[in-house]
Amino acid sequence: MKIVHIADTHLGLSAFNRVDPETGMNLREQIIYDNFLAAIDRIIGMHPDALIHAGDLFHQVKPKTRAYTTALDALCRLQDAGIPVIVIAGNHSMAKTRYTASPFEVLERGGYRAGDFYVAHNNRYRRVELDDTIFHLIPNMLQPEGYRAAFEAIEFSPGTNVLVTHGLASILKDKRLHTVAEHELDATIISDRFDYIALGHYHSQVQVADNAWYSGSLEHCNYGEIAETKGGLAVDLATGGVERIDLPHTPMISLGRVNCDGLTAREAVDAVLAAIDGAGKKVDRAICQITLDGIRRETLRALDQKALSDARNRMLDLKLRAIAVDDTSQIFREESLVGVDYIAEFERFVEREHLAPDEEGYVKRAGTAVLRKVIARHKEGESAAE
Repeated sequence: MKIVHIADTHLGLSAFNRVDPETGMNLREQIIYDNFLAAIDRIIGMHPDALIHAGDLFHQVKPKTRAYTTALDALCRLQDAGIPVIVIAGNHSMAKTRYTASPFEVLERGGYRAGDFYVAHNNRYRRVELDDTIFHLIPNMLQPEGYRAAFEAIEFSPGTNVLVTHGLASILKDKRLHTVAEHELDATIISDRFDYIALGHYHSQVQVADNAWYSGSLEHCNYGEIAETKGGLAVDLATGGVERIDLPHTPMISLGRVNCDGLTAREAVDAVLAAIDGAGKKVDRAICQITLDGIRRETLRALDQKALSDARNRMLDLKLRAIAVDDTSQIFREESLVGVDYIAEFERFVEREHLAPDEEGYVKRAGTAVLRKVIARHKEGESAAE
């Protein structure tokens, strides 16, 4: 049997506050939908015996209407092509309480023929048999011990056994995404008794055991993923062969570094524009980042953003990543917290998370308000002690 393994499509993810003029939708969100359906068409053209989605089909437990319709459109195309689909719930799209309906209940009631669509959710293990292959589905669990209980209940087949699950393999525990219900997978679950283990959650394509792979996400979900490979995996269960598949996605491009030592704000902007021009057309509708190395904070604040507007309009987004000569990160390396700008550090932390723009704004406002109160109380205590 030949399968295609994908994961972490995060349908409904939006970013960058750009609007699609045709739909009025967040442009990033719209492009993700379009790329996902184009990826499905490419997979159909490969004629696999089954498509495996290892979790986080949706970005939210209560998906947007367009996320639902995009998923339903994809399932209809796969059904027409006669390709069975196996999906598990990931931590982003799992019901967090027994009172919350799973988004997969909608897809299960979509009228698909028996044998076309199999889904595991609501913290329950599911066994699926396709020809001589048994797929053991363990969705993202509400509690870490749920994985162990599901694993111990597995009855292995004398034929081919495939595990599909969602979580962070213990070998990658230092690469936590720090998202809700992110659980570490016990090393014994990554068992050599399985012919193949299809993993979801970690967004980079990586092999974590002889028989275990993360397919990675289809899209770059934040700038921390700029160096990661995106796409899917084509797996031949008979031979154990695994090949990377390049699937449609928005490119995320590093435009390199600009040495800003001694540069004025105008000179720094000119250097940024020169780097963009040097990249040519590959930056069009791409997500781009350029590093301003050794820039002073006052120079960074003085950059003429209007001068960059034409270049930004060519791209989906342009991030100026500043490494300031007076950056507080050096203070952390010296194990001292004196002089740390806690508000700025908190805002940088929030920006690295998978949050929609409205959610990011709320978290920043609420979090900084709390931090300011704590800092004020701390200063009052220091004054009283003097």
